[in-house]
Amino acid sequence: MTKAYAAQSAKSPLAPHSITRRDPKPADVQIDILYCGVCHSDLHQARDEWHDAAPTAYPCVPGHEIVGRVSKVGSGVTKFKAGDLAAVGCMVDSCRTCSSCQRGLENYCLSFPTFTYNGADKHSGGVTYGGYSDRIVVDEAFVLKVSEKANLAATAPLLCAGITTYSPMRHWGVTAGQKVGVVGLGGLGHMGVKFADAFGAQTVLFTTSPSKIDDGKRLGADEVVVSKNAAEMKAHAGSFDFILDCVSAEHDINSYLQLLKLDGTLCLVGAPEKPLPVAAFNMLLPRKQFAGSGIGGIAETQEMLDFCAAKGIASDVEVIPIQKINEAYDRLVKGDVKYRFVIDMASLK
Repeated sequence: MTKAYAAQSAKSPLAPHSITRRDPKPADVQIDILYCGVCHSDLHQARDEWHDAAPTAYPCVPGHEIVGRVSKVGSGVTKFKAGDLAAVGCMVDSCRTCSSCQRGLENYCLSFPTFTYNGADKHSGGVTYGGYSDRIVVDEAFVLKVSEKANLAATAPLLCAGITTYSPMRHWGVTAGQKVGVVGLGGLGHMGVKFADAFGAQTVLFTTSPSKIDDGKRLGADEVVVSKNAAEMKAHAGSFDFILDCVSAEHDINSYLQLLKLDGTLCLVGAPEKPLPVAAFNMLLPRKQFAGSGIGGIAETQEMLDFCAAKGIASDVEVIPIQKINEAYDRLVKGDVKYRFVIDMASLK
């Protein structure tokens, strides 16, 4: 049996629970989990807040930002050996045969990827259980390499918050000399600022909180705009090549579309609960793109981890023991974290 923390219902707090992990099959890697990041998705899923789109199966063991050390490998594994550092992100399998998977975009699998938790487990026939546990077994095709030089706790959130912000910047070709905006300074936004700066772009952070100005500049923003200030917003009208919108709360998307230049792109990676109204002429004059993006595929996620290791990029984290996970969820709702909680899984032993 494997020790874990699970939600037994939408209303119950997470508490100790035991789960069964499969013995490694020939292509499997068994990982002893050292750290697991806490994503807002974990909270939504544990509390069944996405019931219509993705109903939660209980017991639910969240966690898809996993870093650990390989303890056992199957007979056919070639990329990992016992003792290696390894990571697992938001998915643990896909159909591997559709056009998306063949392009290395397993995250957009036409048959839907198998998510790390609350997904359909192809091996057990039940549901998948995530990283709020002391070990996990995953096919090596969905296991990632981690540098021995990495800060492991600060690396864990890269498996979701990192790749979610890295992937669209790579797809839309963010590069030196461009002007790039990042909307919102939270778990996603703080990584967006770091990546835009690392790519050499002129980086502008948009926030509703004047108290975040200093932090935004510390993280790499060349300028911080308080979005409630109409004059500050107007000064940037029609000037951005790319804007990454990391806000999941309801907000005025049109105020940011007005900041794009000809052929500029605004990409949404936050997930507001309600639809965002878009004024047609904010798209037509001049020509602009309003886009969205999810996580990246396995190859791109490995590229991102390697890029971060080379550049010394990691998340800003607050490390907690598993026993404080319910308190962390309450603080997450209030935005009371800079900028990502990470569980030290040694506290589960």
